[in-house]
Amino acid sequence: MDAPLSRADDALVVDKEHIPFKTDDGIGTRANLGLLVLRTDQTIEDEFRYALPARDIALYEARLYSDVEITPENLMKMSAVIPGTVGLLPDVKFDVIGFACTSGALVIGEDKVAERVHEVLPGVQVTNPVTAARAALKALGVSRIALLTPYLAKINHSLRASLMARGMDIPVMGSFNEADDNVVARITPASVKQAILEIGASSDCEAVFVSCTSMRVARIIEDVEKELGKPVTSSNHALAWHMLRLGGIGEQIAGKGELFRRSLG
Repeated sequence: MDAPLSRADDALVVDKEHIPFKTDDGIGTRANLGLLVLRTDQTIEDEFRYALPARDIALYEARLYSDVEITPENLMKMSAVIPGTVGLLPDVKFDVIGFACTSGALVIGEDKVAERVHEVLPGVQVTNPVTAARAALKALGVSRIALLTPYLAKINHSLRASLMARGMDIPVMGSFNEADDNVVARITPASVKQAILEIGASSDCEAVFVSCTSMRVARIIEDVEKELGKPVTSSNHALAWHMLRLGGIGEQIAGKGELFRRSLG
């Protein structure tokens, strides 16, 4: 067997240790946001990248275990893993933590989600798509909405009842009736836009809310609002806006839909 050949460039010519450095306040000089993202979600990172300002706001994410099939039983299971998922976030001072699951927040309960987060980060502000949607609709000055979802009928009617119990008026509803979250993530923005225009055209609604963090909506909202003539928001869109506002980012952000031109109500 041949002996390994020596290389002249193997010699270490410079080895400088303890190079001096300076530190600063890191990326989140204006706000540090933490996001608990479902294992199955393939959409929310892209939507947040689009919605959030490019500089001075740090977004840190941790993946939360979730089953691919969306059922009340599977949604409830997520409650137990919230504290452990929060513990996977980096050691920074968070301004806001977002729990990124609409139906999960309803099944587990908005207050219970916050309690589970506070087991790890006491006192931090906590929101979720349901809390965010309620704040968003208040900021937009609308109460009668059309609800678009990807869910099966059982989830749809439970969702509608839960949202109405929280003060929303939902006379119009539409659904893609798809149980697999992996498939929901592949529903095209063009299909979502057409569905928004179809149900939003009803004179019985003032705005459209698209439920589910797997739905791709944020990048089309500005255009679809112009065509529809009514405000539109979604789980991710409202959640990003609410986290920004709770984090102290209050300026108007152009091109992201009417909601991003509004402050907290």
